[in-house]
Amino acid sequence: MKRYIMIFLAAVACLASCKKLDLTPPDKLSNTTFWKTPADADLALTGVYATLYGQNGQISTYAPMWYENFSDDSYTQNNQAGAQQALIAGLTPNSGGFIADGSHSLYINAYQGIAASNTFLANVGKVLTGDKLTQYQGEAYFIRGFNYFLLAETYGNVPVLTADPITSDFKAKVSKSSRADVLKQVEADLTKAIASLPDQKYTNGHVVKASAQGIMIRVLLFEKRYTEAAALAKAVINGGLFSLNNNYPSNFYKPDQQSSPEIMFSVQFQAPTIPHPNSLTMILILPGYVDLQGTQDMINEYETNDPREKMTFFFPGDTPAQGWPFPGTVGKPGVNNWTAGFYPSKKWVDPKIVNPQPGLLDDQDYVWLRYADIKLMYAEAQNEAVGPDASVYQQVNEVRARPGVNMAALPAGLSQADMRTKIRHERRVEFALEGLRYFDLRRWGLATGKLNGFTQNPLIPATKTIYKDNFDFWPIPQSEIDRNAPVLTQNDGY
Repeated sequence: MKRYIMIFLAAVACLASCKKLDLTPPDKLSNTTFWKTPADADLALTGVYATLYGQNGQISTYAPMWYENFSDDSYTQNNQAGAQQALIAGLTPNSGGFIADGSHSLYINAYQGIAASNTFLANVGKVLTGDKLTQYQGEAYFIRGFNYFLLAETYGNVPVLTADPITSDFKAKVSKSSRADVLKQVEADLTKAIASLPDQKYTNGHVVKASAQGIMIRVLLFEKRYTEAAALAKAVINGGLFSLNNNYPSNFYKPDQQSSPEIMFSVQFQAPTIPHPNSLTMILILPGYVDLQGTQDMINEYETNDPREKMTFFFPGDTPAQGWPFPGTVGKPGVNNWTAGFYPSKKWVDPKIVNPQPGLLDDQDYVWLRYADIKLMYAEAQNEAVGPDASVYQQVNEVRARPGVNMAALPAGLSQADMRTKIRHERRVEFALEGLRYFDLRRWGLATGKLNGFTQNPLIPATKTIYKDNFDFWPIPQSEIDRNAPVLTQNDGY
């Protein structure tokens, strides 16, 4: 890595009336002629958000579902995100996909977002003042903090850079900071974001106060600061701005996502202007792809009659009546790239799309934070801090009792350990295929025990996955080590 990766000073056009992100890219812009009018701030802020489209081949590093393939929840037959290679062959500094793809890894894409945020924060005060300046700075602090948290969760020890790359020494080599120092930067950025962002519902792609509070709760749980995490989650709950969506599946497709009272932060798209570069529906279900398939272990996790099971996965014999998108056919393992022993994703597939074909333009938003997570994070933190009091039961039971799900309340009298097991179960089934399982296993200290020697497909019991303790820190891409030698050193064990 050079001091900063490529800057997206202004990747897209001005915000339309500051209400909806207008993501039409402008022509070439120069930092020396930019930052002249308030409209430039709108343009540049949209460019900061545009870094959240970060591509990695056919998919995006900011599409949360692909992280599921690194876990025991799902399987990718075409090695999307480099996940199958990571599980079967192990991690190396030259692994492809999200890990160490030279130009499109999570590492590179996160630093692009950080660099864009740094340039924005260094310059936006030239053209804005007052409340608008405060809010726009808060949005950039959020994007920077969010990216640094992704880096802390994955690579652990990485460089912390906050200067404007346009005016700093771009060629200087950089060294790593400790994960603790990276997390300090995350907390500082999110604290500023919380203080600066409007306390209102999330509606149009611009992050709000609760978006930052929600990611901060994740940080506090990651650091095992349970009392603080519970207090912050309770503040969001008491704020009353968000609620559970009465239609669970509609959190994952348009246009229903736009009116969901549950979504608190997402990467937003808008077809036909801003569709996915490759149709998400196509990659999930079209013959030749089908790259997010649930494991039998995941299916076994569901309680009997939990409707989220069939809201999340397709099953053998499914027809259009069950949402199978190919009229005149029946879903069948072993046909059209449905791998026997696995279960294709129904979550994230737009049910309005019939007989999807190559060239499809779809625009499901990538949901990174839902209100259900706030409630379950509160339950987890409170249980760890004080045990399974009435408030812990309340939050878990409300998630389970959501209309359309209507699962029975937890049994009374659970011990702290039993409640911990129940909460971890609830997280797995509630957020299946949403990218949380892999990170949950790592922060709980369960990844090695669960993923080392895991049988993805019971029909092929001899094929088992590999996970070593040092995999809790991904290797820094070798290309970045080489650019910054000798000051940037590799993580231990690689």
